Amino acid sequence: MDLLDLLKRPEGKTLEFKRDLSSPDGALKTVVAFANTAGGTLLIGVDDRSRDVRGVPDPLDEEERLANLISDRISPRFVPEIEILPWRRTQVLALQVHPSPSRPHHLIREGPAAGVYVRVGSTNRRADAELIEELRRFSRGDGFDEQPMPGLSSEDLDFRAASESFAPFRSLRRRDLEILRLVCDHQGRMVPTVGGMILFGHEREQHFPDAWIQAGRFGGTDKSRILDRIEIHSFPVQAVEEAIAFVQKHSWHGAEIGAVRRIDRWTLPPEAVREALINAVVHTDYSQRGAPIRLAIFDDRLEIENPGLLPFGLTVADLPLGVSKLRNRVIGRVFQALGLVEQWGSGIQRINGVCRDAGLPPPVFEEIAMRFRATIPTTPVGPTVVDITDQAILASLKQGQGLATREIAAIIGLSARATRTRLARLIDRGLVREIGTSAKDPQRKYFLAEGGLP
Repeated sequence: MDLLDLLKRPEGKTLEFKRDLSSPDGALKTVVAFANTAGGTLLIGVDDRSRDVRGVPDPLDEEERLANLISDRISPRFVPEIEILPWRRTQVLALQVHPSPSRPHHLIREGPAAGVYVRVGSTNRRADAELIEELRRFSRGDGFDEQPMPGLSSEDLDFRAASESFAPFRSLRRRDLEILRLVCDHQGRMVPTVGGMILFGHEREQHFPDAWIQAGRFGGTDKSRILDRIEIHSFPVQAVEEAIAFVQKHSWHGAEIGAVRRIDRWTLPPEAVREALINAVVHTDYSQRGAPIRLAIFDDRLEIENPGLLPFGLTVADLPLGVSKLRNRVIGRVFQALGLVEQWGSGIQRINGVCRDAGLPPPVFEEIAMRFRATIPTTPVGPTVVDITDQAILASLKQGQGLATREIAAIIGLSARATRTRLARLIDRGLVREIGTSAKDPQRKYFLAEGGLP
C-alpha cells in the first residue's frame, strides 16, 4: 500500500482519514459502511481536516485494539487487512476493507435495524429499511425488478403498449413477455414482475407512485425562479422521448458554417441528454419512495437525478472506465432490445465524448444523499489561464515525486517566500496538492493535482 499516493487523494467514498482511535465509534461506522458499499481504506494517524500526518504512538498495540474492536462490535464478522505504514519517524495504521459478500453488516450495539451504514461520498449514512433490503438482495444476487407481484395477473400489463414499443423492431408475442421477464411463473400462475409493471403496467403508478419524470426550466443558476415545468407520466420508453423534447424546447440551437456543410449545434447535445436520461430510468432504485426522476435545466447546466445510490461495489471513479453493474435487469433487458442501450458500461463514456466534441466541460457524476446526479454543463470550456512562471511550477511537478518549496524556488528562480505565495494560489485553484505533517513542516512537498496541467 502506497501511503504517499493515498495522502494525495481527498477523502471520498473509498478513503477516510482518522487522527486516532480515542473515540472509535466513527471509525467503526466507516468500516461498516466500506464493507456494505464499495470497500475502502481507513488511515489512522492522519488529521482528517488538514491531512497532516500525526502517526500513532504504539502501532502494534493500536493494531491489536482495532482488530478487537472490529471483531467484537461488528456483525456479521469479517476480517479486514491491517497494515503498519512507516512515515518518517512515525507510523500510520492502514485498514483495507473489501466489499463484503455477507452484506449487510451492522454495529452490534445499535442492532441490525439501526446499525447498518453505507458510504455516500465522504460520509457514512444510516441505511433505512428499503436500503437494508436492497443490500440483502444484492448479496443473494436478486434484482428488485425481477421480483413477482403475486397479487396481480398477466392481464395487468398493457400488451398493446408493449407491442407498439417493439413494433419498429419486431412483432411481440405473448410468450415474449416471459422471455423478457415482464411476467414470471409464481406458484403455477403467470404474474407480472416489478419491472414489467414499471414498464407497461396498466396501473403502474398505483404500485410505484414515483415511477415518473419531473422536468423544469429555471431562470438563472438555482431553483428560485421557475419558467416552465412538466410532469411526464407516460410509460418509461415514451417518457424518455418526451423528456428529451422538453430539453430541446429549452435548448438554444445554432449552427456553424463549415467548409463543406452546415453543422448544427445545441447548448445541450441531444445524444448526451438521451444517454443520461436512459441511464437514470434503467438504474433508478424503484424500491425507494418519496421522489421521482428529476430533470432540471438552468442557464449554465442540466441536472438529472434519480433515486438510488450507485450499485454496491461501484464508485463514481469507475464510471468513465466503462465499469457497469445493472440494477434493474428487466428494464435494462427491454431497453437493450429496443435499441436504447447499445453496450453496458458505454453510456457514461458516450456522454463524455459528446460533451467533449461539443466543446463543453466534462459532465459531473455524484452521489447526493440517497440519489445519483448527472450534471451536464452548457458553458463552453476555455483553457486554464496560467502565466509562464506557474507553467514552470506545474511542469516541475509532472514527474510525480513531489518537490519541496526550496526545490521549486530553485527551478523557477524566485525566493522561497514568493514561491510559497504562488503555490498557495495554485492550491486554491485545485492545480496543486500539498502533503506534510503540518503547515510549518520543512519537509512539506507539493504534487501536481489530477488534471493540474492546463
